[in-house]
Amino acid sequence: MRKSFLLSSTSTIVSFLLLLLSCAVAQERAVDAEGHQWWQHAVFYEIYPRSFADNNNDGIGDLNGIASKLDYLKRLGVDAIWITPCFPSPQVDFGYDVSDYENIDPIYGTLQDFDRLTKEANRRGIRIIMDFVMNHTSDQHKWFIDSKSSRTSAHGNWYIWHDVTRSGQPPNNWLSTFGGSAWKFDPRTGQYYYHYFYPEQPDLNWRNSAVENAMFDVTRWWYKRGVAGFRLDAVDTLFEDPDLRDNPVLPGKNKYGDPNMDEKYNKKLPEVHDVLRELRKVADQHGAVLIGETWTKNIDELKQYYGEHSNELQMPMDFMFTRVDKLSPPEFRKQIAVVDSAGGWPVYVISNHDIVRSYNRYGDGQHNDAIAKLMAGLYLTLRGTPIMYYGEEIGMENNDPKRKQDVKDPIGKLGWPEEKGRDGERTPMQWDEGPNAGFSQATPWLPVPPSYKTHNVATELKDPNSVLQFYQRLLALRHQNRVLLDGEYIALNENNPNVVSYLRRYKNDAVLVVLNMSGTEQQVSFDLKPQGFSSQKATTLLTTDSQQAKEINPSQLPLKPFAVYVATISK
Repeated sequence: MRKSFLLSSTSTIVSFLLLLLSCAVAQERAVDAEGHQWWQHAVFYEIYPRSFADNNNDGIGDLNGIASKLDYLKRLGVDAIWITPCFPSPQVDFGYDVSDYENIDPIYGTLQDFDRLTKEANRRGIRIIMDFVMNHTSDQHKWFIDSKSSRTSAHGNWYIWHDVTRSGQPPNNWLSTFGGSAWKFDPRTGQYYYHYFYPEQPDLNWRNSAVENAMFDVTRWWYKRGVAGFRLDAVDTLFEDPDLRDNPVLPGKNKYGDPNMDEKYNKKLPEVHDVLRELRKVADQHGAVLIGETWTKNIDELKQYYGEHSNELQMPMDFMFTRVDKLSPPEFRKQIAVVDSAGGWPVYVISNHDIVRSYNRYGDGQHNDAIAKLMAGLYLTLRGTPIMYYGEEIGMENNDPKRKQDVKDPIGKLGWPEEKGRDGERTPMQWDEGPNAGFSQATPWLPVPPSYKTHNVATELKDPNSVLQFYQRLLALRHQNRVLLDGEYIALNENNPNVVSYLRRYKNDAVLVVLNMSGTEQQVSFDLKPQGFSSQKATTLLTTDSQQAKEINPSQLPLKPFAVYVATISK
């Protein structure tokens, strides 16, 4: 009986050149004499390839489309682009159901297109980060096809299988995060297989060393093609309790009508960290970075993903920051403080392909552009590495479906109307005010919002007061100012309910950041003598207030509603 937890051509010249490239990247670890790694000074930019730029005009974005926009990304101030999955896939979950880890899906292009993109990006000083779906494959992957062919197949123990219980039911009460049981019956084998996500996404059995070896080899294969790292998808879910114990049931029901559940036995098991430590060893051999999709409920959980000896993820994403869904100085200060003291390098995100766009979450409907600049002023001046989401820099907003028949995301189809899915935050990038926002000459796979007429790259490049131009100026300042890159974070005026302010201090230099999170004018005052800066003069570096003086007295600083003020402080 098969049980679920038993352990069980490129030319020579091209391969050699790719190996040399990989070694060169590995040697480029420290960017300065103090040992800062390249990713600590980088600005990352997430691209959802279906929606960024359509080069062949079929309504779906592609790799050549991304390549055509590299000059824009360089001018914006991007150092690395994270591309969500573009591997071959049946597209049940739009690429997060991988059927081949070592190729490119034809809807996005070819491996040659990927190599060309990597070459052109590197030529501009931009690195490529791939999305690595570790927890599961597609049910169309050759491993799973073989696994379900018989109980004695070569890949039989590569997935999590279990016999039917005596009552004919699944092995336990575990639920899929997308609704319903996490077990699906396979009539050929007469067994259930486990899927934390959709049934078409069977979970890999990471307790099988052959699975670990094969997946680690996948990363090596991409490193040799010039990839600079991976964003690791759903790392929390890699392991399950070997005894398959039932999860505790909690009061109430979720948005799919299933009982709420404490996922005690199929999520965040300690073995996850064993895998991450080994995966990090492979990454270190190539000077690569590992970014984690790490949903944590507190800072203690987040700390674990850095590793006790900083030997797991260099960049676990702090999604607790995204849960501060309002302009609340006390809440932001609290979150920044705990992450800054966690012992690792902070990673800040305010939206992505699974999270409603920040323009909607923080906007008040009247001052959304000002608030978009305010949020940029926050997460791009903190100590740590930011990960931008495409379109954030132009103030893109969600365009949620209005009818169930318009929904593309399976989550929305399953959970409508309480759960509308993630289509709204995945709409095409808005390049100009022409048809389809300049994304494609064909009808886009998702509709663009009406706001594209005013919020697009071409229009905002002409407007000095646009969200885009503010991002450009802020990112240029970030790259040029050593204090913003490496300075420590010191909270100021921590009892102010309306204004977030802090000092970034590096050796004998400091930058003051002041953010008015209220819709009313504020007057703030700073005494920086305790931090070693007794001067009564601050020199403005960047502000949203065009009337702000070049030099001000920090003891008397007026702020307009939702204003951003950044200044250098003299000793």
